[in-house]
Amino acid sequence: MKPKQAGALPEKAGYTKYFEHDGALRAYANRMMWFGISAVLISFVLALLLFYVRVQPPTVIRIAANGDATVVSGATTMPRTPLGFMNALAASSAPGEQPADIEGRAMVRKFLESYLTYTPTTLEKNWADALNMMTHNLRTLTLNQLRDQDIVSKVHDDEITSTFKLRSLEPVKGQPWTYVAFGVKEVHRIHNKAEFTDRLVAQYNVRLLQTERSERVPSGLLVAEYGEHQMVGEKDNGLEQSSVLMDDAKK
Repeated sequence: MKPKQAGALPEKAGYTKYFEHDGALRAYANRMMWFGISAVLISFVLALLLFYVRVQPPTVIRIAANGDATVVSGATTMPRTPLGFMNALAASSAPGEQPADIEGRAMVRKFLESYLTYTPTTLEKNWADALNMMTHNLRTLTLNQLRDQDIVSKVHDDEITSTFKLRSLEPVKGQPWTYVAFGVKEVHRIHNKAEFTDRLVAQYNVRLLQTERSERVPSGLLVAEYGEHQMVGEKDNGLEQSSVLMDDAKK
């Protein structure tokens, strides 16, 4: 009876043990089990991260009437801007340490770029940043001029866009924290369905005031005086909007 049963089985199964028949299936099942356990653990970790992000409070920022921005609630991060870099550089200095010339140059550059570069959508933010960099007297004077001349409404009504390119920035000898800058400003506006472009090369005089370092003024410098003197100007109301002065300045 035994030789007949062995001959009825396949040739390979006739000389192998019974536990070797499903060995490959068991190994494959073990691999799938560990893969499933790993997938469940990863899903659990991702669910925890999603829950942590969802329970974080939103960041609320209050803008005061004078343009000061304060964080009411939520987490804050260091802005990735030249001003943020300057704040980080100043924060690493001691409270009583005198500001360096590079901090004064960075202050003037950031102020000019914020005050002279704007669009109807970025006007409030850029000018708020510039006002925060001024002293109290200069900020009050600037706000009164903007209110009396109704500059904000004119920018929105005429869709004014201003771009500024700083060409040089040098300190004034014999006058501490006083700088002279030369730059090219291009102002584009639309009035009565006609487009106008003013290209101006101007000199900018900026005097800084040294104060104590604080959280609001980490560099210890504020803009105390600001003046602008036009050197070269050109107006164009044609359809072509190529900036000749900008190209010459780049050369």
